[in-house]
Amino acid sequence: MATFLYRLGRLSFRRRRYVLLLWVGVLVAVGFGAARAPAAPDDAFSMPGTESQRAFDLLDERFPGTGADGAVARIVFVAPPGQTLTTPENRAAVERVVAEATASPQVASAVNPFQGGAVSTDAATAYATVSYTAISDDLTDATKEALRTAVTDGQAAGLTIELGGDALTTRPGAGGVTEAVGIAIAALVLLITFGSLAAAGLPLLTAIVSVGVGIASIMALASALGLSSTTSTLAMMLGLAVGIDYAVFIVSRYREERARGLEPQDAAAIATGTAGSSVVFAGLTVVIALAGLFIVGVPTLTKMGLAAAGTVGIAVGVALTLVPALLGFFQRAVLPRAARKRTRKKTERRGPNAGTRWANLILRRPLPVLILSVLALGAIALPVLDLRLGTAGDEAKPTSTTERRAYDDLAAGFGPGFNGPLTIVVDAADSADAQAAVTTIAQRIGATPGVVSVSAARFNTADDTAVFTAVPATGPSEAATKDLVHTIRAQRATVTAATGATFQVTGTTAVNIDIAQKVQDALVPYLAIVVGLAFLLLLVLFRSVLVPLKAALGFLLSVLAALGAVVAVFQWGWLAGLIGLHQTGPIMSMMPIFMVGIVFGLAMDYEVFLVARIREAHVHGENARDAITSGFGYSARVVAAAALIMMAVFAGFIGTAEPIIKMIGFGLATAVLLDAFVVRMTVVPAVLALLGEKAWWIPRHLDRVLPHIDVEGETLSRPAAPAPASGLEEPLTLESASAR
Repeated sequence: MATFLYRLGRLSFRRRRYVLLLWVGVLVAVGFGAARAPAAPDDAFSMPGTESQRAFDLLDERFPGTGADGAVARIVFVAPPGQTLTTPENRAAVERVVAEATASPQVASAVNPFQGGAVSTDAATAYATVSYTAISDDLTDATKEALRTAVTDGQAAGLTIELGGDALTTRPGAGGVTEAVGIAIAALVLLITFGSLAAAGLPLLTAIVSVGVGIASIMALASALGLSSTTSTLAMMLGLAVGIDYAVFIVSRYREERARGLEPQDAAAIATGTAGSSVVFAGLTVVIALAGLFIVGVPTLTKMGLAAAGTVGIAVGVALTLVPALLGFFQRAVLPRAARKRTRKKTERRGPNAGTRWANLILRRPLPVLILSVLALGAIALPVLDLRLGTAGDEAKPTSTTERRAYDDLAAGFGPGFNGPLTIVVDAADSADAQAAVTTIAQRIGATPGVVSVSAARFNTADDTAVFTAVPATGPSEAATKDLVHTIRAQRATVTAATGATFQVTGTTAVNIDIAQKVQDALVPYLAIVVGLAFLLLLVLFRSVLVPLKAALGFLLSVLAALGAVVAVFQWGWLAGLIGLHQTGPIMSMMPIFMVGIVFGLAMDYEVFLVARIREAHVHGENARDAITSGFGYSARVVAAAALIMMAVFAGFIGTAEPIIKMIGFGLATAVLLDAFVVRMTVVPAVLALLGEKAWWIPRHLDRVLPHIDVEGETLSRPAAPAPASGLEEPLTLESASAR
């Protein structure tokens, strides 16, 4: 592999103008395709195999054209202190607001609170539900303005009015000011690391190209492949992060080879052949982790994973071709100013750098360092034992939002379970008396402990299917509500035997419970498959049994510790105020899968780049301990910079107001921090030091059957370079790169 990539890097350097034109052409072509492609389909989240999804499918079949997928606005009215909404003045104001809000052709139906029984027992709180024929994104400005104006007029009349539902909800974005700050911090880290504007700008430029091609491709294929507008979110976040990292790896290796005295073309070829090999394997591990998301069985998640995997693949291709091509345009500019001033033949040799000193510090006491690191990660991971999965709703939003205030008003007026009603779908097609069967089922469910009330049943036109709601006594994210759903479902066999009809439980609360259960069931198989495939990949890469095993165990430590930190902050509320978190609650159901997939891929980036340099030194004749020091001298600074860049990109999401995006940003930034600086930079050298030469042991029969992939560049014919004054080749430091 190293030989092939060496030739590819050399060719890209020599034909840099053609390579640049090729990538510009690809970007323009996919951009044109994206502009001309049909619009992306609306989000259609589904959970095949779950009861809640089967109930929704039955509703679509038996209640066609009901507009169930349209937007909903819930207008919540609260009377002034000491008054009720049933007084003539307040009642007239409520009815006027409802009339104004429904003055739009996009309104499918509206329920007046006084006619629909939507008034609290003390008559101080009421709500009106307005259903629309279109989803929120497709509502016209006139429709939304009618709703806003109605609310304003009601407030002017002295009522407290808040809006729930999704009619006026805007889709949360992943970008914004805080994300721009994160990218700015990444640029600053690059500038400090490389000491050159060109070297700092080149990874950012190539990452933008990678993301641009990836996102444009997703948009161009959105209609044909059924990719929704949210599919590109993960691709953009990961494409930007790995795109920067991969370019950093190759640019830093180029600077090292220039420091040895190589000509620019030779240095670019060697960098692509060695660091490029690490990029290929690191990219493969990310692709494996993302593509493996199909195991969960959620189509939306599968599409997001495959789209992100495709973008990562593009980032690998950009790193192997466009980066060496751009190095040809900035042969000397990517070097720090001090290096550009040196003469051609002068190459300074410096002593140990921060990386070698850190490695030597760990090598002196590897066992205590290993024990302390593992205990620290274990302590951080302890909150995982209390992990509760769910999906936060309006209750997790800050109190400054009208959705949160509407949620609180409804909970105060109607009870905490009112915000999470259960939808019961009764299939009475095989029952002799559908009406009697539905009545019996409603009575059984209404008598279940934990159910406050059930609504009147609504039948379809064929009178063989009915739907009604059951209001729990507890909030939608509480454990008692989850137990209630399981209790109701457990009654199905008995009820079916007695009535001949069956029922299914769905609704937002039940969907969230089913999602959490499905993710929990898929987590262990997902871990086994992804870690197993990556183990085989690293086995081929490093030709060692213990090194891949160490990598997998280290990853489990870091991801469990990161999940523990997420639980401590977002579920327990520790230090929540520091990141602007207003409400604690269950951890987003998809969070463990997201973190396992993404963090595993990123962790293997650092593992491959760091250990590949250690193995390279070992293959070239150094003993096990000296190889650790050499590898850290060359790669520790780059890995630290890459981790800081990742953290900056992910931490940019913490400043958003949306709790889910805040949680993802915090979790990924924490995971990168723990994995890069504790596991890869501390645990890895300690374990390798304790194993010594055994770290590179592999059974002979296995060594014979494994394909030999040259990653260390053993087969490369390296151009002659000035010999070092003493010791090893010069480690990467800002001051040590030589001119050329």
